[in-house]
Amino acid sequence: MTLGGSSVELAAAVWQRAARARERADRTLDLVRECERFAREGGGDLHVRLAHIHRTSAKRHEVAAQLLESHARRAARWADTGGRPPLFMTGVAEACGADSAAVTLVDIDRNQIATAASDEHARAAQDLEYILGEGPARDAVRDRCAVAASGPVLTDRWPGYGAAAEGLGIGGVLAVPLRSADSCIGALAAFGVRADAASTTTVTQVADSLTGNVFLGTDAVPGLFGGIDYRAEVHQAAGMVAVQLGCRIPDALELVKVRAFADSRPLGEIAQDIVQGRLRLG
Repeated sequence: MTLGGSSVELAAAVWQRAARARERADRTLDLVRECERFAREGGGDLHVRLAHIHRTSAKRHEVAAQLLESHARRAARWADTGGRPPLFMTGVAEACGADSAAVTLVDIDRNQIATAASDEHARAAQDLEYILGEGPARDAVRDRCAVAASGPVLTDRWPGYGAAAEGLGIGGVLAVPLRSADSCIGALAAFGVRADAASTTTVTQVADSLTGNVFLGTDAVPGLFGGIDYRAEVHQAAGMVAVQLGCRIPDALELVKVRAFADSRPLGEIAQDIVQGRLRLG
């Protein structure tokens, strides 16, 4: 997305989606009040349950509106002043009350297929999980529940990931699954957030809004996840290494991961160097 008309169009598109999310939240709150009135008038447990369902839905729409409004304000400033394009995940981190945040999307076999991060620390933490095969997002997806760890618990639970995360200055993480009706499409990890009940509730509400409204709903905007990183280039690099060394692609992929970890470089940079012929393994 470039400056000029396209940046203005992005801001306008996000504002429109935010307004629609806000309208849905207001309409759903009207349904909550109506159900509560019926319950008071003797409508029974059915209307109490309906009120709870609608209230949960209204909260999801409200959080989506807040996320989109925050991003729209950043996009509007970008359109006026230039500079680096705003990252949607920056607003996600703020909504979680976290220093930084990252989203990981997975396929049906729980393979990581795409990531988006609010900053380089969060992106590096995602790379660590992908390289080492352990970490909070992976556990949140596998167990479909919130996962939290800080201090010594980081290294106790994930020896490799924990030590490396501490080296990045990450002292604590809270990860929650991105749950749809019958599956889990990934996880949201918040870094530098208190691992208490209130934080878990907040991060879970943000995750539910991302899943129901942004990823699988009607609030997606072209360019919204401009910082998203698809793992296609990593797998392309693994394919090239497999041909060069005459090994299996899974083994080649591990070699690419090991090289990134050993060089303390982002996995995407290593993959790009291999694909463009600047780096040869073996």
